[in-house]
Amino acid sequence: MVLSKISVAVALAGFSLAAGAVTYTPGTYTEKVSGHNAAFDVKVTLSKNKITKIECPGNLETIGVGQVALDRLAKKIIAKQSIGVDNITGATISSMALKSAVEKALKQAKVSDQDLAKLKQKSEKYVALPPEIKTQVVVVGGGGSGLASAIAAQQAGAKVVVLEKLGILGGSTNVSEGALNAADPQRQGKQGIEDSIAKHYQQTMEGGHNKGNPELVHYLTDHALEAVHWLESLGVKFKDEVGTATGALWQRSHYTVTPSGNSYIRVFEKYLQKHKKDITVYNDMNVESLIRDDSGRVVGVVAKDNHTGKTTKFMASKGVIVATGGFGANVPLRQKVNTGVFKDYDLGKGIGCTNFNKSAQGSGIEMGEKAGANVIGMDDIQVHPCGTPGTGLMEMVRTSGRNRVFINQEGNRFVNEGAPRDVLAKAIFAQPNAKYYVLVNHLRYPSLDWVDANGAKMKDMIDLGRVVPADTLEELAKKLNMPVENLKKSIDDYNKIVAGEYKDPLGFVANNKADKQMTEGPWYACEKVPTVHHTMGGLQINTKAQVLDKDGKVIPGLYAAGETTGGIHGSNRLGGNAIADIMVFGRTAGTSAAKGL
Repeated sequence: MVLSKISVAVALAGFSLAAGAVTYTPGTYTEKVSGHNAAFDVKVTLSKNKITKIECPGNLETIGVGQVALDRLAKKIIAKQSIGVDNITGATISSMALKSAVEKALKQAKVSDQDLAKLKQKSEKYVALPPEIKTQVVVVGGGGSGLASAIAAQQAGAKVVVLEKLGILGGSTNVSEGALNAADPQRQGKQGIEDSIAKHYQQTMEGGHNKGNPELVHYLTDHALEAVHWLESLGVKFKDEVGTATGALWQRSHYTVTPSGNSYIRVFEKYLQKHKKDITVYNDMNVESLIRDDSGRVVGVVAKDNHTGKTTKFMASKGVIVATGGFGANVPLRQKVNTGVFKDYDLGKGIGCTNFNKSAQGSGIEMGEKAGANVIGMDDIQVHPCGTPGTGLMEMVRTSGRNRVFINQEGNRFVNEGAPRDVLAKAIFAQPNAKYYVLVNHLRYPSLDWVDANGAKMKDMIDLGRVVPADTLEELAKKLNMPVENLKKSIDDYNKIVAGEYKDPLGFVANNKADKQMTEGPWYACEKVPTVHHTMGGLQINTKAQVLDKDGKVIPGLYAAGETTGGIHGSNRLGGNAIADIMVFGRTAGTSAAKGL
């Protein structure tokens, strides 16, 4: 990956403490600080005149976000011998925590107040980019769909520029579970799962209340397995067995071998690094508008450098791809347009969001609309059942998969755990305090060292108080302050359903090959709340990922992919269809733009 602006900034920085300018008491100093997800230790090793090593062992910051920021920031501090370096945009809390820990460690090492003041001086200066940069394809957004677009465009022969407003790549794909739906005869056949592209299409249409564009849905489901194989060709490794994402409605969700959606981003970044002559990435660039020529063709963008405040025109001879994500974190906008599935529920500040607050603002949708694009389906907002109280993020004990039971504060099951996400969320809203628990046992987590989708261990989540453990249901009921008889009945009913001895009045149908009876502890209960997860509305596109205007005509030179678009998922997206969407239409957007379609 080429981080041109940052590289220039580091190389041309106007201030750096020379070795020997500061005196420390040599040694390794440890400080504990509060990060984004949890407290963590920072170990700082010093020689007499130099910061030699910064480590954050066992930190629970988010893979691909906080963990990347800690690594990158530590390297900058060591390279500059200064803590006056800029935070990593998009991981500010993690960045500030690390710098705070290093400062405390330096104080432990008896650094003088005068030297500390020098160490805290701003040590990075940035040189403005040229007023104009020319390329063939410009991709706005460095998340999953943007990077898929960029790679596909390069593979189709184009020179590409990627503009990302955060300091890290990956966007909301980084914090996703990473499930990718595709009918896959090879994997599903070995598991005895009956499936087809036609079934995937039908369930996607019906799950979205038949509001999705049939042509787009067909294109998605027809090419989903191709996307899996394309990702594998790049180096992504999938598990041999497919699972069922929350609200997927069928066992066709492909999961990566390594944790979370960041697995895709890590592979993409390696590809970018290998092809940096063809793909240039600029971080911390906020794209403000699209540029159209006299004929109405989109020929570039205007982007503002977050460090220098200067703007640059990035001119694209073949096309511009908008891949900036949805608007789930834009509270005023989602309240304004919330007239669809969740119109009877307040989606204000009291409801969190699973996506990056700084990126999920709908900026690409707004830019496209100003350039004449038709915007559709904005009232279609998805609420996910797997939010963490207080943040809305999706953390430990996911609602996807099998062998889990949803219980309310009274210890009762209240919904079919395999229902679509809108059904699940509305059922949760109806519970006391709009919260519930996902209850699992050793079938899902065989040991306390078992790692979840984001890389956290069960014992870590227990220590943080996010998971309540118990050896018996009696003990769990006592800890959760719920009637033990209700809790036991919920588990008994679930086990009878799995055994085929009881028809669930809530509608849950067990999968005999995947669901097992939950008969013994240890038990783990994780409190959950509804959270805004996906916005299905956005720029209208066709099957070539070309953006359409209000008359249904193609806007020449403008393409879009991912959550920036509308019309694919109807009024409710199936779990596992988002990653399929960004890969299928990301590839298509990149290829179409490179070929000038």
